[in-house]
Amino acid sequence: MASEDDDRWRTLLDAVLEALPACAAVQGPDDRVLAANRGFTRLFGTGVRAGEIPARHHVHRTAELPLPDGRTVRRVIEPLRHEGAYLGALWTYEDVTERKRRERDLERDNVALTELARQRNAFTAAASHELRTPLTSVISFCELLTDPSFGTLTDEQASFLDAIRRNADRMQRVIADLLLTTRMRATAGLELEFGDVEVDRMLQDAVLDRMSTTQEAGLFTVLECTSGPLLRGDRHRLQNVLANLLENAAKYTPAGGRISVTAAPRGEFWEIEVADTGIGVPEEFREEIFNGFVRAPNARTGGYPGTGLGLAISRTIVRLHGGTITVGEAPDGGAAFLIRLPVAGPDDPPREEAAA
Repeated sequence: MASEDDDRWRTLLDAVLEALPACAAVQGPDDRVLAANRGFTRLFGTGVRAGEIPARHHVHRTAELPLPDGRTVRRVIEPLRHEGAYLGALWTYEDVTERKRRERDLERDNVALTELARQRNAFTAAASHELRTPLTSVISFCELLTDPSFGTLTDEQASFLDAIRRNADRMQRVIADLLLTTRMRATAGLELEFGDVEVDRMLQDAVLDRMSTTQEAGLFTVLECTSGPLLRGDRHRLQNVLANLLENAAKYTPAGGRISVTAAPRGEFWEIEVADTGIGVPEEFREEIFNGFVRAPNARTGGYPGTGLGLAISRTIVRLHGGTITVGEAPDGGAAFLIRLPVAGPDDPPREEAAA
């Protein structure tokens, strides 16, 4: 009877080992191989004794081993115990050659991509600096030409000069965005200087800074801000975000349109919304436009200038404050950008990776 039971247990053990996806063998307490599946036999050959492999492993062990034929296997040794007594060990071997090859390929590709990113950032920074130097001269000469001491300009000359200055200012903003994006990528983030911010004053300044632009575009701007607590944040960087949203609103809203800036505290957050009556953002692009160099189709095909960097930079700045920025549809069909910022700022002012 005992022999029949032993045979049944041996048959069951063989069946269990064969069902395992890995090469497997059971080592007894006397270091002999009690059973092994076909995968183990193919790997080590027939008639393998436990004495030919390390014995008496009383603790769990894992290792990756090279084989003579160039393959790599992952070996796991799992001790088998019953009521504290050592009964042997279960040995499993998994062929990880392909996985190791993929890991090496991935590591090589990552090194190459890192170098390409470094070269891209270096080129962008160098090109931006080279562009900024002559552009500064252009802007300076424009200012000199408007000085009455150099003579009076005709209406046509003043119009031409104004066009030069407007486009130079736009190019200067593009260069500033490129330099900021490059710096964020190179340093894996952006350092902020946190302080107490009066939200209403910040919004007033942002609207006034863009007032001449919006008026020239024939747009009507409304500001509504509910009084509330001071906001812990970097005022300069938040001004960058607001300037970008207001510039976009003016750019994509036709003459006669309206830009609304509203803000109010909601619990532990400040909510700031910039809405317009412009072309809006298609629903399927309302997340994607926050990635670098991405613009919605109606912005690209409508002949509107832009690089697609402003919103990516804005999202990075807002996230560094522990907040969120999203876009939806305004009541009049335009775009409505909503910023939510924690009143107290982030628990630990972080450094966040910039959008690629």
